[in-house]
Amino acid sequence: MSEMHHPRSSAARNASSMAEGLPSISIDREQDQDPSVPLLHNETESSAISDAPSRLGIPNNNAAASKVLAKIDRAIIPLLFITYMFNFMDKVILSSAAVFGLREDTHLKGQQYSWVGSVFYLGYLLWTYPTTVLVARLPTGRYLTANTLFWGSVVALTAACHNFSSLLVVRFLLGIAEATITPGFMFLTSTWYTRDEMPIRVGVWFSGNSVGGLVASLLAFAVGHMDSTIKPWRWMYIILGTTTFLWAIPLLILLPDNISKATFLSLEERKVAAQRVASSGTGTTEGAHWQWDQVRECLVDPKSWFIVGIELFTQIPNGGSQSFANIVVESLGFTNLQSTLINIPYSLLSAAIITGSGYLAGRYRTLNCLLITGVILPCVIGSAIIYRRTHVPHNLHLFAYFLLSSGSAAMPLTMSLVQSNFRGVTKKMTITAVLFITYCIGNMVGPHFFLKSEGPLYQTAFKTIMICYSLAIVCALSLRIYLKWMNANRTRKEGIVGSAGSGGFVRDASITASEDVTDWQVVGFRYRL
Repeated sequence: MSEMHHPRSSAARNASSMAEGLPSISIDREQDQDPSVPLLHNETESSAISDAPSRLGIPNNNAAASKVLAKIDRAIIPLLFITYMFNFMDKVILSSAAVFGLREDTHLKGQQYSWVGSVFYLGYLLWTYPTTVLVARLPTGRYLTANTLFWGSVVALTAACHNFSSLLVVRFLLGIAEATITPGFMFLTSTWYTRDEMPIRVGVWFSGNSVGGLVASLLAFAVGHMDSTIKPWRWMYIILGTTTFLWAIPLLILLPDNISKATFLSLEERKVAAQRVASSGTGTTEGAHWQWDQVRECLVDPKSWFIVGIELFTQIPNGGSQSFANIVVESLGFTNLQSTLINIPYSLLSAAIITGSGYLAGRYRTLNCLLITGVILPCVIGSAIIYRRTHVPHNLHLFAYFLLSSGSAAMPLTMSLVQSNFRGVTKKMTITAVLFITYCIGNMVGPHFFLKSEGPLYQTAFKTIMICYSLAIVCALSLRIYLKWMNANRTRKEGIVGSAGSGGFVRDASITASEDVTDWQVVGFRYRL
């Protein structure tokens, strides 16, 4: 190996324009290779810092990068985790409210409760694409803060609902309010972290979902014991809405819009943070412009549609089980208070699986699709048992319900595939929008398989859940086969050993002036499996 600088590797240097004043990034290559092409190794295991070696041009850069990474984790991840906890609480609190009088007090009949669950995702669906564009164009931290103020207000207003139509309005507005959170968090994660670092960080902040479910269950249990003229379900929304509204204050103060505005980092540390992502991320996000050619590329990229399949077939079950969780537990023979307590270990198990699978996906670059399969398989078994529960021992019913807890880990694993395998700001934000449009469609459809006429067994619902999860496994394994083929094909055409930990480098001299290029336009970029 010899180390050298070459004019045609200027894309890597331009990618680090934020870190102005640093020495150029040097590229290792074999002597008999085209000098414009990097030779990248370590395809299987992840080493987020060492994968972008001393090319950073910063003395003792491993120690500096490690210190900066620790600072970023301490500053960013807790904010995302707590916000995501609130984000999930107002979804699951609907299920708790349903067994504490919401259906009776708002005079819901027939499938109206299913529509209350679905209309949230209609608002989410309509606002997903506009907000995804705004996340990339507006100051991200301030936009998320303003969104949280609106979101908390809408949650609190739910307590004032007295009929079906008023519930539909606030749930629709709540969907609009929450549509920004996950796309915004995905954008922030790709702004601050390298490809190897993303899966575990996504797993950590996404596990706020499960912790939110736990806290919501404790809130419902506590409020359920209150003796008040205000019904327990109304107190749930008043408390949660007020707390969410107040949470916007620390977000405004502590969440930076981007790396260059991170006051918790010194100027030199900001340079290191920018270089880390430029060398081993999926491209810098600052100063990027919307590019319609990247939209087209995203829509014709086969891996986009495998990911859509995984998302659709995991979110149809999610939409139904989320809205009907406490109702299903009640149907197993438990009281409304007991149903809230049963969801506490369910949430803990879910959080452990999300975090553990996220760690493994970040540690090993070839496991992501297999992990998706692994977390979905118990759901197939669990839904099959519940579907046939009249033919299995009663003591297996609750066990089968707990098997469903692993399914929530599929979404953060899918999101980490998007963050790690799509390069280019517009392309990544487009697949993010498509992903969440699919998320909305699945969650809108899901509750309607829980037919009131079939309660408490809901055979159609659990048969659908079993089939959908099975199809999701097929999509995940098919995606793995496709990405493996793509990696082999790129290696053969480029004549180099690439890396699933590198951001890749531009070979085409006509586009080296721009860092905002896609995974199709760089060499050395390999897909995580």
